[in-house]
Amino acid sequence: MSRLRTLLVLGRVSNLPTIWSNCLAGWWLAGGGNQAKLPWLFAGATFLYVGGMFLNDAFDVDFDCQHRKERPIPSGALSLKAVWAWGLTWLAMGSACLLALGTTTGTLGLALLIFILIYDAVHKLFTFSPVFIGICRFLLYVAAASVAVNGVNGWSIWCGLALMLYVVGLSFLARRESARGPVNYWSLLLLAAPIVLALIMNTNGYVQPALLLSAVLALWVLRCLRPALSAERRIDRAVAGLLSGIVFVDLLAVPDVPMQLASVFLGLFVLALLSRRFIPAT
Repeated sequence: MSRLRTLLVLGRVSNLPTIWSNCLAGWWLAGGGNQAKLPWLFAGATFLYVGGMFLNDAFDVDFDCQHRKERPIPSGALSLKAVWAWGLTWLAMGSACLLALGTTTGTLGLALLIFILIYDAVHKLFTFSPVFIGICRFLLYVAAASVAVNGVNGWSIWCGLALMLYVVGLSFLARRESARGPVNYWSLLLLAAPIVLALIMNTNGYVQPALLLSAVLALWVLRCLRPALSAERRIDRAVAGLLSGIVFVDLLAVPDVPMQLASVFLGLFVLALLSRRFIPAT
């Protein structure tokens, strides 16, 4: 059980519900259908995410030895060699799953793999590295859209870009968890990108659900930011909450989903909240 928890911590699996909600939203925005492809999509996205998180720790080993000695590699729970082996295996499996879904999905999957590796390698060195993790989420959106009946379309691209900006905003905030310095308040404005897009693009019968979901997301974001902007400066709590809020971003992107699918999104949000009590989100 101790070894299993080590692997779960390395993979930051408490964030997986947000990966799955990204897949659902991207797929629905492109018309849904092709349900037989969804298991491969979910498996590929899961493996790529977990592999990326493993290699994140592998690249960060020197930093963690100085500042986060409780992480699995510095604590001795798992060797650096083993983490590299696990991480590369997960990435290979994830790429294989997406390649099995066709040329377009496979190509987008390989692009996603490249940006995962770029982010892992430079995120502690490059000030604007949060842009790379945002691109990863965007590529996941369009990869999910590519397995649907309509393929990649304008809706999946625009909503993917809004999600990208949201993730970039929370990632800039996350950088202050381990680094001293003031919060980049300008980056917090990016958290509003999904709401702005929803209010612009939804018309007719979609206006009311878009307004309701926009209000829900806005209240959640404000609630999450309170610990970071208070005297306690609990950046970790704020970032964990904003990560869970990605599910609301996805639900806002698809206000036309039937109640059954909306309940799946809500279930993923609850799962993200519950799982982070046992596995740290950051």
